[in-house]
Amino acid sequence: MALSLRFIGCGDAFGSGGRFNTCFHLVGKQTNLLIDCGASSLVAMKQIGIDRNAITTIVVTHFHADHFGGIPFFLLDAQFFSKRREPLTIVGPTGLEEWYERAMETAFPGSSKAARKFALDLVEIAAGETATIGSATIRAFQALHGPPCGPYHAVRISAEGRTVAYTGDTEWTPELIPAARHADLFIAEAYFRDRAVATHLDLRAIEDHLDEISPKRLVLTHMSEDMLGHPDRVNFESAEDGLVIRID
Repeated sequence: MALSLRFIGCGDAFGSGGRFNTCFHLVGKQTNLLIDCGASSLVAMKQIGIDRNAITTIVVTHFHADHFGGIPFFLLDAQFFSKRREPLTIVGPTGLEEWYERAMETAFPGSSKAARKFALDLVEIAAGETATIGSATIRAFQALHGPPCGPYHAVRISAEGRTVAYTGDTEWTPELIPAARHADLFIAEAYFRDRAVATHLDLRAIEDHLDEISPKRLVLTHMSEDMLGHPDRVNFESAEDGLVIRID
């Protein structure tokens, strides 16, 4: 079984293009993990028919609702409906434990303390740090999506001899070069075509540095309505909800 990635959701926070919030599913012989789990992700997973109990790890880039807001739904569905018994690990930026409790209590008061029938491990990593969870190695890089301390991450995930890099949400930062250099798959936010704004990435900035990054495959994601309708988009591979990419 080759490593593959499915875009469960590739949309922005506001459903541009009718797309689900960010959530990617990376699967291989020993690998079964999510990259981000936005607020609408459980609906999208059920629509596609994803076996949520087979997912061992969720890698979170930052704590905005369109990337993290699906965690309470995923956890409570696992407890009460899919009858999960296998352990689950969530890997995220510093502050994960506090944000986990905050998200759970905001969504469903009392849920963060409820007994579970499966083990949950919350693993915090700072930018520049690496965590190895099962067959996957996750390295975090500093993204720029708000106040400098963030925490906001770009991530580089190595599993089964392949590498997937993801910008997360960020304006251009040189940190994206080592994060994605020579990656087998580079998933890059392209919120605008060539409009440089604080906190988000435009396609022009990616183009300007693509020779330095030199990924084997580039796929654009998290596009605004403006970018979705831009004629230049046809010149680049871009994500669609449900798209599956084989990573050879």
